Amino acid sequence: MKFKSIYTLALGALLMTGCKKSFLDINTNPNSLPTATPAFVLTNALSTTANSMVSPNEIGSYWSGQWTQSSSYILSTTTFNYQFTNGDFNYWDGLYDNLQDYQYVLNNADANGQKYFKGPANVMKAYVFQALIDMYGDLPYTDALKGVAALAPKFDNQKTVYEALITSLDAAIVDLKANPFASAYAGADIIFGGNTTKWVKFANSLKLRILMHQSRVTGRDAYITTEINKIVTEGSGFITEEVGVGGAAFYIATAGKLNPIYDRWGYDANGATRSLGRYPRPTKFLFDQLIAANDTFRLKRIAYAKGGESGATPGVSTAAEVVSNYVGVPFGIASGYTAPSSSYVGPSLIVKGQYNKPVVLMTVAEVQFALAEAKQRFPAVTLPGTAQSYYEEGVKQSFRVLGVDDAATKATTLLTSGIADADWSASPDKLRAIAIQKWIALVNFSGLEAWTEYRKSNLPVTPQSPGVSTADRPLRFFYPNTESGSNTNVPTGIDVFKTRLFWDVD
Repeated sequence: MKFKSIYTLALGALLMTGCKKSFLDINTNPNSLPTATPAFVLTNALSTTANSMVSPNEIGSYWSGQWTQSSSYILSTTTFNYQFTNGDFNYWDGLYDNLQDYQYVLNNADANGQKYFKGPANVMKAYVFQALIDMYGDLPYTDALKGVAALAPKFDNQKTVYEALITSLDAAIVDLKANPFASAYAGADIIFGGNTTKWVKFANSLKLRILMHQSRVTGRDAYITTEINKIVTEGSGFITEEVGVGGAAFYIATAGKLNPIYDRWGYDANGATRSLGRYPRPTKFLFDQLIAANDTFRLKRIAYAKGGESGATPGVSTAAEVVSNYVGVPFGIASGYTAPSSSYVGPSLIVKGQYNKPVVLMTVAEVQFALAEAKQRFPAVTLPGTAQSYYEEGVKQSFRVLGVDDAATKATTLLTSGIADADWSASPDKLRAIAIQKWIALVNFSGLEAWTEYRKSNLPVTPQSPGVSTADRPLRFFYPNTESGSNTNVPTGIDVFKTRLFWDVD
């Protein structure tokens, strides 16, 4: 009994002490990070964006006709016969969680004396929201990211949000110019290393992307022209190097810390081949376009020859790198093209040992083609170059980012070939040539953007999957059941084959 009394008194003292220190406070959220600084959160958020975009880019590469799958796997009817539901392709939850991180940075930067993180956080918020709109359409924006203050946020009109993103990017540019990075925190920025000038160029390039997505929408010409001219007046220009997350100072040869693309389709931390590398395959349609234009330099950077990468010589194909050994797979075909007999995704994306390459968010080539289209469609834009000069620079930048040796010279050979959709002067339809070359330039780097451009322009005209009996192709994703099950504001009546996004006019 004496010992029991001692134990009872000791337990009571512990509980009383614990109560005073909130030891048993059930209202404390163990998952919250109340003391995390914006620096740590921004670094993680940037890394998360890179990881989160791998899967949307993959599905975009399929549905824009750039990639398909080898028949070493059972055919994915979800992807290639379009038999998907609101339980598939849920990129929504992860990207909104990513947006919460950027909002945390914005909410806490001033209090922590780190105002220079607000500009990058706003740019990245616009980047992620733009991606979400291009996948789902209307979405929560004004009510989003408010936590318990808006548990069932209203959905905003996608066109209105697009316009709001332009406004938010303008504000981000003001922030960036007013708040240069403190050198001690530049390392937290795993995109530009604290270079605010490059962030402004990225913001302008993202504005251009958002504006040119709308280029075929009736009644938008004046708005687009005005906004592009504002970018010209601002004066910082557009990106001149790829925007990529991570890189040599961030990704390391440790499990879970590799470049996520390399880790998915290339190799593990010990250099062992990932079995999933046998899955994605460049399409026969893509190869046919390149070979018809004698564009074999890019072909050999987009893909490895059949059999894949040489184990002894990283970056080089196992088979001889002659055109006959580059075997693309017909889109959606279920058999006859095993992994060893077809071409693997190539050295522009995966080379053994290069686990620390940045994950590309935007290429210079994409921007140049957007400038070419802007100049060709809207004569009142004050961009200094010509549509042809931007177009030709886009092709040259595509050769460069793919890693073609002597890229400018070899690109010039294509640009003066007399081949329609390659040589500007020989192309009777300039907008078609821009669309085709942009589609090629996005291969391996920006699948979601390729799918967006494909839906916007209907170019190129790719073959339908043999497992589909109609001409219907997906125009968007369903809202995920995780959202519709908790938010009564989710739009209903969505037909993924007929309910178009506002910039998809036909």
